[in-house]
Amino acid sequence: MLYGKLRPYLNKVFVPSYEGIASSEFVPIAPHPSLLSPKYLAAYLRTPGFVAYANANTTGSRQPRVRLEALWSVLLPLPPLAEQERIVERLEAFMDRVREARRLRQEAREEAERLWQSVLADTFPRPGSALPPGWRWVRLGEVAYREANFLMPSDYPTKRFRYVGMEHLEAGQWAEPQGVEVSGAEIRSQVVLFRPGLVLYGKLRPYLNKVFVPRYEGVASTEFVPIAPRVDVLSPEYLGAYLRTPHFVDYATANTTGSRQPRTRLDALWSAPIPLPPLAEQERIVERLEALQEKLRALEAAQAQTDETLKRLEQAILERAFRGEL
Repeated sequence: MLYGKLRPYLNKVFVPSYEGIASSEFVPIAPHPSLLSPKYLAAYLRTPGFVAYANANTTGSRQPRVRLEALWSVLLPLPPLAEQERIVERLEAFMDRVREARRLRQEAREEAERLWQSVLADTFPRPGSALPPGWRWVRLGEVAYREANFLMPSDYPTKRFRYVGMEHLEAGQWAEPQGVEVSGAEIRSQVVLFRPGLVLYGKLRPYLNKVFVPRYEGVASTEFVPIAPRVDVLSPEYLGAYLRTPHFVDYATANTTGSRQPRTRLDALWSAPIPLPPLAEQERIVERLEALQEKLRALEAAQAQTDETLKRLEQAILERAFRGEL
């Protein structure tokens, strides 16, 4: 069996069913076949008690690794082989149920995302299609402009900035990212200033669908294009919603430059067709989408709680197994 000694809190252990090679961060352990089952040992090394022991016996600070002398010195509860096999069989039966519960949770998450994408696609007309009365097609550049105010934070080393990078948004994220507060000395590259009323569009790898409408001032990576809508005709929240639609993501992905790190072409961005209803209708659409997002966030919170419960259940099952309670 293989035990991952690097960052033992990650709890990486597996019993291979095939031959191969592995990173030297794995310690290959060969249990004595007449005394110790590999699957029993692997299960024990995954227990909260052993993980705590391993974390308390490491060397190195930035990349802690279990000390090998501590690994070989650990005391194991060693029942007869037949009992080890019974424990492993019971554990696998329980863990199968936990894995099935996790699979169902993942399916629920994916279904919620499909529902959201379907709602966005149905809410906004497809480019080139007929529009409802009072709507019109416009090019983005007709109703918005780029507000590009750049800054070198390192010129202000002691000033504190609220910084948002591409890494602070998940793919398709609707909620506003919080970013991080850092000093100018910690930001080594040029940034772009942003403020409420703008829409920040992530041009890098547009299929990742990174867009946000800030409610605060800050600085952002230059991978974000700051778009200033003409507020007399275009709501920032409405524009932000449209830029997240499957229609626009497909358009942006088809109009990129660069192969290894594709970015939306700015000429294509400003030429993008936008379905423009009256402002009152834009606000109604945004309110409806926000209401649905609120429900989806509540669902995500419940799913996260379920995931945490499953994790605790898995750990409790392991603890009971090695207390002789399974």
